[in-house]
Amino acid sequence: MKPSEKRQHKYFIADVFTRETFSGNPLAVFPGGDGLSDADMQRIAREFNLSETAFVCGPREGNSCRVRIFAPAKELPFAGHPTLGTAHVLASQGLIPLTEGINEFTFFEGVGPVPIRIEVRDGKPVFCQFSTAILPQFGPPLSSEILAGIVGLLPEDVLDGPTGPDAVSCGVPFHFVPLERLPSLSNIQLDMSSYNMWAANSWAGSICVFVRDPVERARLHVRVFSPSFGFYEDPATGAAAAALAGYLAVREPARDGSFRWEVWQGYDMGRPSQLYIEADKANGQITAIRVGGTAVVIGEGALYL
Repeated sequence: MKPSEKRQHKYFIADVFTRETFSGNPLAVFPGGDGLSDADMQRIAREFNLSETAFVCGPREGNSCRVRIFAPAKELPFAGHPTLGTAHVLASQGLIPLTEGINEFTFFEGVGPVPIRIEVRDGKPVFCQFSTAILPQFGPPLSSEILAGIVGLLPEDVLDGPTGPDAVSCGVPFHFVPLERLPSLSNIQLDMSSYNMWAANSWAGSICVFVRDPVERARLHVRVFSPSFGFYEDPATGAAAAALAGYLAVREPARDGSFRWEVWQGYDMGRPSQLYIEADKANGQITAIRVGGTAVVIGEGALYL
């Protein structure tokens, strides 16, 4: 069958959590996912071989739609950079109604409804933010010694005690590995045999290693590894950033208030990314988690099936 005789499925490619082409985390977005089967979506995600591919499905009712997210190996109930990137693609391509200022939408994902805010200036989206559908959940963390071995560092490189490792999820669980010094972040070499022994079958199959900036204490330098999803390292991970906000917020001594941090990720991969995370607390409890950033559409095309 000739390509012209097959059904065309329009897609866009965006770099997410950046304003620069070839930075951030690349994403493929299919605005018309209704004509694709589950198997089609998984094959397409494997063909594109990006960390995730997003499919927008109907019916679209008002300012809401369904978004399905596939990694190369499996469908995910939630992921941050596809959520934010899909919002930017739909907004920048005129596929959702926009007005000047703040626009609110809802994406229905595997975790449930995800609130979206899109800031528009001069008719163009300039910033997108999502709130997590699930507040942080905490699971059993692996020890500092085990996690240090998985990421190829020494146990003394990893903080311990109250500021030590934890396992947190806002829809996708991560092991968080806090480091003592910034240079250690570039020395990471994932030990796959240790990963498969400990992390792959634990409560959290992904690992987020982070360290506070020595000068800007509200800035976190981050690397994220998710081999079980079909990719080794991710240049910008919204789901990890959301869970990291939970990790940080629960350790904030203040019982009330809004807290903000900036996440720098992807620098060791040559794809610098900036993510902006927020957490609200009331009476010592986390009440909201938000992740924001920018994106840029770098291409479009059609897939023939």
